[in-house]
Amino acid sequence: MSRGGALPDLGVGLGYRSQLHNRILEHATEIDWLEIITDGYIHDVRAREQLEPLRERFPLVPHGLEMSVGSKDPLDEDYVRAVAAVADAVDAPWVSDHLSFTRDHGVEVGSLTPVHRTYDHARRIAGKAQRVQEMLGRPFLLENITYYVDLPGELSEAEMLSEVMRHCDCGILLDLNNVAVNAANHGFDPYRFLDALPLERVQQVHVAGNSAAQSQEGFQFDAHDAEVSDEVMQLLAYLLLRQDVKGILLERDESFPEDFSEIVTDLRRARRIAAREELR
Repeated sequence: MSRGGALPDLGVGLGYRSQLHNRILEHATEIDWLEIITDGYIHDVRAREQLEPLRERFPLVPHGLEMSVGSKDPLDEDYVRAVAAVADAVDAPWVSDHLSFTRDHGVEVGSLTPVHRTYDHARRIAGKAQRVQEMLGRPFLLENITYYVDLPGELSEAEMLSEVMRHCDCGILLDLNNVAVNAANHGFDPYRFLDALPLERVQQVHVAGNSAAQSQEGFQFDAHDAEVSDEVMQLLAYLLLRQDVKGILLERDESFPEDFSEIVTDLRRARRIAAREELR
């Protein structure tokens, strides 16, 4: 990544959710940075202004849902400009979104949908991602998603992500919980998956956990509703032995614990792994 060397080392952070607002401030010394969901602030200037107290305490990184770089539609440059305004407002070191599509041929899909894995489409996605990065004026990272139907294509998931990176100088946001869920559902080795990626492009990592209720007849679902599993933490340790990253981010989206120490425990464990105090 051409500008990767300029990115700050943020440490271990937490995905900002309004339900956790007060407890985040109460435990600010345990949290190095926050990731905000970009789309919650694009059309709501008042909500953006409410980020100011957080910005005074934490670096803020926008993470989006609707860039839809995997669509065959033209890039929505008005949307990119709106994302850029949020990033400018919080002085974000980078911006991220998903390697997926959420709309196609003008139709809203309503979910993060896997892309067709072909060489031609990889080049199209790379061109869009590069344009997004240029318009943002800061590094743009693409995240691997969870998918429940494995679409046939010329490339594996790891090959597709690698091929996109080969044609742009954007970075990767590597979601290790998504890797673990996909590996379980589609029968591949998550460590071999990591080995197949251009790890030097990984700038940020997501870790999360799923409760036992998110598994049905051996099929797993991605919910971010529990403590981070040992499996995901072991993947983090494996990755960090091979590649340093600029930020590790804990996601919790549902079943927020009454006792915030559950989240603090995950943050501290990730920090120990980053410090090589826990190694695989």
